[in-house]
Amino acid sequence: MGAFSFSGGEPDPINLGLVNNADSSASKNFSELVIADPLFNVTLGKEDALKEQLILGDQTAILVIPKNFNSNEGSSELKLLLDASQVRQQGVIKEVLNSSLLSIENELRGIKPMFTLKIEDVKARPQRYIDFLLPGLLAFMLMNLCLAGSGFNIVEYRRRGILKRLFVTPILPKDFIISIVLARMVIVLMQISVVLGLATVLLDINIVGSFLSLYAMIILGAFIFLCIGFCLGSVAKTQEAIRPIVGLITFPQLVLSGVFFPISSMPDLLQPFASALPLSVIVTGLRDVANDGVSLFAFNSTALGIGCWMILSFILATRYFVWKDVAN
Repeated sequence: MGAFSFSGGEPDPINLGLVNNADSSASKNFSELVIADPLFNVTLGKEDALKEQLILGDQTAILVIPKNFNSNEGSSELKLLLDASQVRQQGVIKEVLNSSLLSIENELRGIKPMFTLKIEDVKARPQRYIDFLLPGLLAFMLMNLCLAGSGFNIVEYRRRGILKRLFVTPILPKDFIISIVLARMVIVLMQISVVLGLATVLLDINIVGSFLSLYAMIILGAFIFLCIGFCLGSVAKTQEAIRPIVGLITFPQLVLSGVFFPISSMPDLLQPFASALPLSVIVTGLRDVANDGVSLFAFNSTALGIGCWMILSFILATRYFVWKDVAN
């Protein structure tokens, strides 16, 4: 997608589509100055074609020069098209564009403003920070509930001798893990539903996608975190050991997984690692559904990451859960 980030203190060029609807020397001079500005990576074209590129993420913004653009007449209104679901830093981009375009204006004339900048979301969808934040908070709450619901329970089952008694039964480790995961998933879904319902009613949260896709994503996330919790509970032998291990897993993810701010705003070197974390893929998946209306069946990098973590977490849970060690 069209990126806007800082690397080594210098901003990367903004992928800017430029539409010149005016037929005047002023508009041509203005276009040439925009193209020459190192802040922009300019693509000239028609508005409809550039809009398609914007929605696909190939452009960060589109600047439209109106037909009445003329340096000898009054102020004109330039139109700036953004996809708010793709560009989280739209406020920063507006300030940077305003500053750069005003300096270009001064090169053309220094008497009075030629234009004002109007931002328009091509999907006509408002984006509040609370709408961006809620999916991240739901994912973090989901992780904490699942780790507490499986990891701490396994340690308690071991302390009370329940696992030792189950060792002599015909039940297989994978069957025991699946039963615990399913039972805890029902409880977790009820807790998440209460929080989501209150947020929707009291905070007027705008869920763009379907609740079916949203809950399906929550269920997949619950499966991943319950299996991870099961693995941690199998590795840690006591309640005193499980607490720091869970903290070591959860707190770094709170900072690195895009719960409060986009991963794209992190240093480039850190982004691949942060994007691969289990909480990151669930946050992104919930945010894609809630903010962008993405279908659960859309095959993308998020779906691939969720699939990989489902397989990996289940393998880890079954690999480290060994009846014989519990019975000794």
